[in-house]
Amino acid sequence: MIGYKNEILFTVITLVILFFILVITKHGIRKFSVLKSINPNRRKLILNLSFLFQYLLAGVILIVIWGIDLKEFSVFISSVLAVIGIAFFAQWSILSNLTASIILFFSHPVRIGDRIRILDKDFDWTGEVKDITGFYVFMTTDRGENITLPTSLVIQKGIQIMNQFPKEEMNNQ
Repeated sequence: MIGYKNEILFTVITLVILFFILVITKHGIRKFSVLKSINPNRRKLILNLSFLFQYLLAGVILIVIWGIDLKEFSVFISSVLAVIGIAFFAQWSILSNLTASIILFFSHPVRIGDRIRILDKDFDWTGEVKDITGFYVFMTTDRGENITLPTSLVIQKGIQIMNQFPKEEMNNQ
């Protein structure tokens, strides 16, 4: 037990720092999402992604603390990253949709309940945003169609935020 004194001390320090970083991250994301009126489900998705990254980073630090040879560890990590890279290349839409969802969360003005128009030369999609998840934006068009759009498409296409009823509905009221 005496031989592992430093490792135990550094492990405890790492776990305490991880705890504080998790609390600060949770508080910061919650405050940002309340300030920007972001849906709690989207907040939960971003929290889970940030927690995953922080746990992975802490795991790597603990592996180094407990004496894994850096040469062997770097070979292991590069092998894992190569496999993950190939998997993401094969499923590029998953990675791009998750990334687009994070961008939508922090910097895009589209919110649930907004009336939007997707600016596309081939399609005329105008309607209300019903939900935004980690992979899709769900909207109901003015014609009553339910459309599921990948979040990466929402980032790639131009979007006009209208926030008003179409002229036909205003004339009928």
